[in-house]
Amino acid sequence: MMEQKFDYAKAVKELEEIAAKVETPETKLDDIDALVGRSKELLKQCREYLRTVKEKIDSLDKE
Repeated sequence: MMEQKFDYAKAVKELEEIAAKVETPETKLDDIDALVGRSKELLKQCREYLRTVKEKIDSLDKE
């Protein structure tokens, strides 16, 4: 199976959309629970991506 490349910009956009939905009074509590769960997943992926990028930059600085 081919590994899918992480799209940081797309993840940030989805996080912004989640924030907007959570702030909407019409959003049900059950939906908010699911949205918070998804945002946790996205944040974890974003942090890992940024860590990887930082490590790559740091390794270039050492060359």
